[in-house]
Amino acid sequence: QVQLVESGGGLVQAGGSLRLACVASGRTFSVYAMGWFRQAPGREREFVTAITWNGASTSYADSVKGRFTISRENAKNTVYLQMNSLKPEDTAVYYCAAKYSLGLNGRYDYWGQGTQVTVSS
Repeated sequence: QVQLVESGGGLVQAGGSLRLACVASGRTFSVYAMGWFRQAPGREREFVTAITWNGASTSYADSVKGRFTISRENAKNTVYLQMNSLKPEDTAVYYCAAKYSLGLNGRYDYWGQGTQVTVSS
């Protein structure tokens, strides 16, 4: 089992920045990759970005490329999502997730509770 706790969400004006953090605990030694997903009201959950536990590979959705950066700090079992140049359409609940299987895509095994990000215009 892996437990994930997100933090850092909030209200920000368009063009602003936020940094989300996800702290993992439990069987983290078996984690292959960590990802961030988001779900806006009335929409399906969508992939935002992911990183392998060793930091060797990353993947980004086209909608956030050049604006968002994922990173990890293994000593703290923490993954970060730096979000710059935020837009109102980035408003969503952001979820942290972990997976054991290879690859940055596919099914993620564990999920956090989510943190709300609201971008005002």
